[in-house]
Amino acid sequence: MQAKKRYLILFSAGACLILLLYFGGVQAPLSRRNNRRDDHSLRGYNGSPQWPHFSGALQPFNPWDQMETEEYNVHISPRQKREGISGVYSGRHCRMESCFDFSLCKTSGFKVYVYPLQKGEKMSESYQNILSSIESSRLYTSDPGQACLFVLSLDTLDRDILSPQYVHNLRTKVQNLHLWNNGKNHLIFNLYSGTWPDYTEDLGFDIGQAMLAKASISTDNYRPNFDVSIPLFGKEHPRTGGERGYLKYNSIPPYRKYMLVFKGKRYLTGIGSDTRNALYHVHNSEDVVLLTTCKHGKDWQKHKDARCDRDNAEYDRYDYREMLYNSTFCLVPRGRRLGSFRFLEALQAACVPVMLSNGWEMPFSEIIDWNTAAVIGDERLLLQIPSTVRSIHQDKILSLRQQTQFLWEAYFSSVERIVLTTLEIIHDRVLQHASRSSLMWNSHPGGLYILPQYSSYLGDYPFNYATLGIRPPSKFTAIIHAVTPLVSQSQPILKLLAAVSKSPYCDQVMVLWNCDKPLPPKHRWPSTAVPLLVIEGESKVMSSRFQLHDTIPTDAVLSLDEDTVLSTTEVDFAFTVWQSFPDRIVGYPARSHFWDGNKERWGYTSKWTNDYSMVLTGAAIYHRYYHYLYTNYLPASLRGLVDQLSNCEDILMNFLVSAVTKLPPIKVTQKKQYKETMMLQTSRASRWADPDHFAQRQSCMNTFASWFGSMPLVHSNMRLDPLLFKDQVSILRKKYKDIERL
Repeated sequence: MQAKKRYLILFSAGACLILLLYFGGVQAPLSRRNNRRDDHSLRGYNGSPQWPHFSGALQPFNPWDQMETEEYNVHISPRQKREGISGVYSGRHCRMESCFDFSLCKTSGFKVYVYPLQKGEKMSESYQNILSSIESSRLYTSDPGQACLFVLSLDTLDRDILSPQYVHNLRTKVQNLHLWNNGKNHLIFNLYSGTWPDYTEDLGFDIGQAMLAKASISTDNYRPNFDVSIPLFGKEHPRTGGERGYLKYNSIPPYRKYMLVFKGKRYLTGIGSDTRNALYHVHNSEDVVLLTTCKHGKDWQKHKDARCDRDNAEYDRYDYREMLYNSTFCLVPRGRRLGSFRFLEALQAACVPVMLSNGWEMPFSEIIDWNTAAVIGDERLLLQIPSTVRSIHQDKILSLRQQTQFLWEAYFSSVERIVLTTLEIIHDRVLQHASRSSLMWNSHPGGLYILPQYSSYLGDYPFNYATLGIRPPSKFTAIIHAVTPLVSQSQPILKLLAAVSKSPYCDQVMVLWNCDKPLPPKHRWPSTAVPLLVIEGESKVMSSRFQLHDTIPTDAVLSLDEDTVLSTTEVDFAFTVWQSFPDRIVGYPARSHFWDGNKERWGYTSKWTNDYSMVLTGAAIYHRYYHYLYTNYLPASLRGLVDQLSNCEDILMNFLVSAVTKLPPIKVTQKKQYKETMMLQTSRASRWADPDHFAQRQSCMNTFASWFGSMPLVHSNMRLDPLLFKDQVSILRKKYKDIERL
């Protein structure tokens, strides 16, 4: 018994001694090297208490992707495990401030370079459309030395290894690019990543510090202010233009045949199967029609369940397009991946999307307020979806539906729109001092048509006057385009100067001298009631008439040809009309377009009919912002064509304004004298009578329509005349008396 006590005491004492040594209560003698180090480190601090000594050195810091031991993985969260995956997640902490070189954008601004196509490399049609959209945009440069952003010519859209579009050995090919620089200032487009059965978001190669423009990206892997979430689109999605939304008119109340619909695949097993498998719980075959089929894949019969046959039969009874166009809400559940083709289909059909895809970063979420165009649901609360959508007030439904149409046409109707929106989002990040506001992105005409370099104030854009309660400008600047020498005091340009300058709304008259002859001396010009400024065109090309000169003090611009015949009364009336339509072209000479079915091309006509789609800028008023858009939005190729032909600049301006507004111009008071006088003028008679001139305008129409992707011009039958115009009443009762005499 005594021996046991002694052993117990010795064991306890030994254990205490070990603990003391371990925690530093009793320090073991240090080596000479450690003594010298400690003495040196404490020199000058005699008498101060020493820091506690730890027996082991601190372990070096290891990044997440280097900790792969089983012991480590037991103690980390699923998110930290995902961070350990190579490839797309290796630069997951990247932001614009840390992984983007802003200095590359200082020299030439925001320019995008596309790598030349490597010999023997295959490329999908969708990726060809993406690269073509970049190369035809105003942001493109063929010089890598001027580039701020780089895009690969290697097809990265489909990274599903089972896909025929999968590009092999991409890791090596990317690393061999001489401008790769670990992906810095590079943008990678991707629609599909991962494969059966888990469909991860790994692209299969290390993207380094490159930005991702990716469909079906999750909020966990989305890097805010760095990546861009794009929609999932198919190979049939048009490259340019695209169809307009299907909402032709607003029905009040805004209810359709069905309240909520869906028609698509049902996955029996694997990721994405839970939500679609549960849809039958809320399907009622009346106003909630949610149809699924398991009849897809090679071996679907091996895995079919008891509901398959019944679901397949009901699935075949309904036409998808008929359901889509006749439903108020469209369910958009996740598939194998988070994104779905149903999303864009619902937007175009003005069927309010009801999202059921937890964790999906919505397309262009950085700029678009999706609460104004969609219902964001929760997969876990599927049974509450019908009652939720039924509780939405009809005013809200109408608002949601209208916003789907705006967003579709502004950002999603074509591959070009999707690509340009992606680039402009990055552009705004680079030029934060001149970036678009949320209101610019989420209201008409959309961020692509608003160039914030023009102004950061919303009131400087004609589309926002009504929204902000701003009165249109009360003055205009007249710009007369002169191309013939001033040889006589009876020339039409001098009469035009006198008539325009007498208008009480005229602030200034500017003559743009694009004539080959020298500028006439000052005394040759008549004295006017308002300042007269004569500017010699630098390049003397047709597009110069739409340059935004600093000498234009007003927002309203009256554009005139030198041989235009207008009275002061006509100028006053046209400007008064424009004040009611400040975002459109308002003027006198009208033209129209038509589709020639025999030649399968667009035609141009100057016939006098009750239908028109253009108002020529030889006598028209519009907002000065369109000068800025013409110069900075349109590509140099279109402006170069105009300058080469010395023709079609007025058609191109009409294309631009109609593309922005989605509306026709405004014609005021039928004026035959404009046509008759022009044919009598020697300065331009040859041009208007020349058949080659007319043929050029026909060709221009089709070239412009090709670049815009569709025909933006809109026909109109409306003509605005003065009150009591041509009425059989006393002329003294009419405000614009002189117009009827012309």
